[in-house]
Amino acid sequence: MDTSLNRRSFVKAAGAAAVAAAMASGQRKAQAGTFTGRIKKAVKFAMIGGELSVLEKFQLVKDLGYDGVEPKFSQEVDHNEMLEASKATGIPIHGVVLGSADGIRDAVDLATFYGASSVLLVAGRVNEKMPYAENYKVTQARIAEAVPYAEEKKILLLVENVWNNFLLSPLEMARYIDELASEWVGVYFDVGNVMRYGWPEHWVPVLGKRIKKLDIKEYSRKKQFDEGTWKGFNVEIGDGDIDWAAVRGELDKIEYSGWATAEVGGGGRERLADIAARMNRVLDL
Repeated sequence: MDTSLNRRSFVKAAGAAAVAAAMASGQRKAQAGTFTGRIKKAVKFAMIGGELSVLEKFQLVKDLGYDGVEPKFSQEVDHNEMLEASKATGIPIHGVVLGSADGIRDAVDLATFYGASSVLLVAGRVNEKMPYAENYKVTQARIAEAVPYAEEKKILLLVENVWNNFLLSPLEMARYIDELASEWVGVYFDVGNVMRYGWPEHWVPVLGKRIKKLDIKEYSRKKQFDEGTWKGFNVEIGDGDIDWAAVRGELDKIEYSGWATAEVGGGGRERLADIAARMNRVLDL
């Protein structure tokens, strides 16, 4: 038996295997985006269209590559059915959208029931009957009152930047959050909502680690100016004026990881598949 030949064959085979493994590893790395494994992709539950059962809706988003769903607190759906669908498919209910600074404890209870991690809040609305400074004090007080309960249940209270004529700069929003002085209070950052009066890539570094979750939508300033303010949202994710590369760069700098939830017009399988593909592109998933 020629042991030297066997040894050479073994070394040659081992070398070839090593090269193949390195190439495969390189291919995997090339295919992985900046936020692959760091950002989990979700949809608002109300976006899932079609004559489907709750279980079928959960299965659909799973089939399309989504990682979770987020329902409204006020959504007319059987809570037990939602939880069972989540368990059956392995698709988590990652948060509950309250959209108010009222009734926070009840929303925290529902989030706890679902095994979710957050409640999305909107800090009031400034108008001719609600002065800016008063809204600041009133909404902060309501959130502060709920903080001990949220801390007990380990549910994040996340304030979102919306078109409520309030918290119009990242510096002010950071101050508003910091004054609540709790690690369980943070920001639910809506990338598209900022475009009416700013740039999301300017907000991210200011808000920094306060950002716990993201809402994803697009905005066109051309449509805003030509057709009206709200018409700016009538553009698909990735086809508007958001500089997604700049947004990703700033999110990377703050080492963001967590949920990113689409908040756009929904539909059936084809529509949701397109939204998933667009989220993958703009978030580099």
